[in-house]
Amino acid sequence: MAEGLTVEYDPSEQLPGCFRTAAAGIEEQLSRPEHGVVVATRVVLRQARAHAFGSQGLAFKVAGYLAARKALERSGQFPSRSAAGD
Repeated sequence: MAEGLTVEYDPSEQLPGCFRTAAAGIEEQLSRPEHGVVVATRVVLRQARAHAFGSQGLAFKVAGYLAARKALERSGQFPSRSAAGD
């Protein structure tokens, strides 16, 4: 997580689990076989939003997955959705 990251969320003891599921989504995206070999990757969480009602583990996993996909698109390692015809 980035230095100075603040998240207001109650109950705060659930936040580490949310961040772990976001990390699982990132790892899932980066380990997809169509990316080839990922030698080294660093992911820094700079911002997080959470709400007691809608912030379930799956939401954080999907957010991590999509963030990793966007990073791959920016790096040129993965075609963007528009370029892939999605």
